[in-house]
Amino acid sequence: LLDLGRNDVGRVAEIGTVSVKEQFTVERYSHVMHIASHVEGKLAPGKDVVEALFSGFPAGTVSGAPKVRAMEIIDELEVSRRGVYAGAVGYISANAMDTCIALRTALVKDGTMYVQAGGGVVADSDPEFEWQETMSKARALIRAAEEAIRFAARG
Repeated sequence: LLDLGRNDVGRVAEIGTVSVKEQFTVERYSHVMHIASHVEGKLAPGKDVVEALFSGFPAGTVSGAPKVRAMEIIDELEVSRRGVYAGAVGYISANAMDTCIALRTALVKDGTMYVQAGGGVVADSDPEFEWQETMSKARALIRAAEEAIRFAARG
C-alpha cells in the first residue's frame, strides 16, 4: 500500500521529492486499528493542486493494483456506486491543500442512513475475517448515529 501511495504522489511530484514522512504508524480507533503512512512530494512545475488531487483518485491504496484492472473488477462486482466513499475530504486554499480518503462514510437521504465501509482483500485474505472487519468498521458509524439520536432526543 505504501508503494501505491508513493506512486500516486509521484505522478505529479517533482522528481526526487517524494518522501515518506511516517510509515506503518498504528492508529487506534473505537472499533478498529489501522496502519497508516504519510507520503509527501513537491508539486512539479506546471502542476497545480487540483491536478494533484485528481491524480490520486481513485486512490491506489483503496482500489488495489494494477489500478485499472482493479477498478474494472470493482465495477463488475459492486452492486452500488461508491458515492463519497473512498473519495476525498479536505480543503484547498490559495497555496495549500490537505485531504484524506473517506474510508467509512454515512449518508442520510430521505430519512435513511446509508453506511459504507470496506477492507483490503489480498491473496491470503480470510473472507470471514474481512467480513467481520468490515462490519466492525460500519458499526462505528451506526453507533455514532445512535448516540446522536439519543442526544437529540434529550432536547
